[in-house]
Amino acid sequence: MRGLVIKSTGSRYGVELVSGQVVDARIKGRFRLQGIRTTNPLAVGDWVEVDGEQIVAIEERRNYIIRKASNLSKESHILAANIDRVFLFVTLAQPETPNEFVDRFLVTAKAYDVPVVIVVNKVDVLEGEEDYLSNYCYLYRSLGYEVVPCSLVTGQGMDELRGLVAGHVSLLAGNSGVGKSSFLNALEPTLQVKTGAISKAHSTGMHTTTFAEMFTVAGGKLIDIPGIKGFGLIDMEEAEIGHYFPEIFQYAKQCKFGDCLHRNEPDCAVRKAVEEHLISESRYQSYLSILADVSAGKYR
Repeated sequence: MRGLVIKSTGSRYGVELVSGQVVDARIKGRFRLQGIRTTNPLAVGDWVEVDGEQIVAIEERRNYIIRKASNLSKESHILAANIDRVFLFVTLAQPETPNEFVDRFLVTAKAYDVPVVIVVNKVDVLEGEEDYLSNYCYLYRSLGYEVVPCSLVTGQGMDELRGLVAGHVSLLAGNSGVGKSSFLNALEPTLQVKTGAISKAHSTGMHTTTFAEMFTVAGGKLIDIPGIKGFGLIDMEEAEIGHYFPEIFQYAKQCKFGDCLHRNEPDCAVRKAVEEHLISESRYQSYLSILADVSAGKYR
């Protein structure tokens, strides 16, 4: 029978059958031997065929979000499959989300053709830093991304986000401590998803979500996953990285050499644009960081 994977604990999967019944299932043994080079052959959002309590087949994915597995450099980990968009939660304080993390996530989402809404959460703690918030939002909006400032304390942005949730399957992603689980509870208080405090020693969030799970809330489906510390890219070639930075792709057309990687090449229009503040220095540094990793074969 056909079903949707709504929960993944690593070895077992919660599958919602088309009949509405939810079964606890395992992957049939030989299914693991189909050459899928990931730490998780199935992800929340996958459509599968279930025979009793065994998952015997997986349907072709429409899309997915993937990253380098944290413990195995040559393996990947699929965060979610068949999603309409990602809500990428970031915070500018308590804790501060690194710009490079945001940019790496956006590169992967663009490469796999998944739209991203950047949710700048906890804006209520930014009193006196309104210009910083405004500039941050302007940067990513200027690149074509939808950006929603949000506060679960004041309610700012919540109506807009509810509207975006309705009728879609979306992934909640971000570092630990940025408020993903609290956002779920705000949408549907009966869920009582566990939330955690911020580490005072390191100003970082502590993991509360331990496995991926899909929730039906606000007229849509939201996939909550454990907080992500780093975001390693996979299957990237040096020449294509700039294609996933819209502003770099735009200025690269003016470079003297068609194969310019915008590092030290002469007459590089991208470096010139950075110097003239037409390209954000933080975005350019994120590009160089990714390029360095790919050049070193880190994600091959």
